[in-house]
Amino acid sequence: MTRELICIVCPKGCSLKVELDGSEIKSVEGFTCPRGKQYAIDECTNPMRTVTSTVRAKCGKPIPVKTARSIPKTMMFDCMKQINSCVVSLPVHVGDVVIHDLLGTGTDVVVTANVDE
Repeated sequence: MTRELICIVCPKGCSLKVELDGSEIKSVEGFTCPRGKQYAIDECTNPMRTVTSTVRAKCGKPIPVKTARSIPKTMMFDCMKQINSCVVSLPVHVGDVVIHDLLGTGTDVVVTANVDE
């Protein structure tokens, strides 16, 4: 099986072609740097994503947040359920943790903008 990807590691956007035998990577073509090759391997074997979203302040204001590290792509919807249920008190500042160890992923959900009352 062949899978075609566009590398998102840098602005070049290399067109990658990954040859798979079941779940085993046989070859990667089209990368211009080692990071592109690693991206293709990771994307085909264990895709990860950084989640950006908002949580609500008690007053109703939306507070922008993101996961501090990438999480497994397969867990995105479950993680969003927990993020959507989070309510915080103001003020909050960039880097404040609003959810510790999101669903056992080992990453926190952090505030990405200062929001005062």
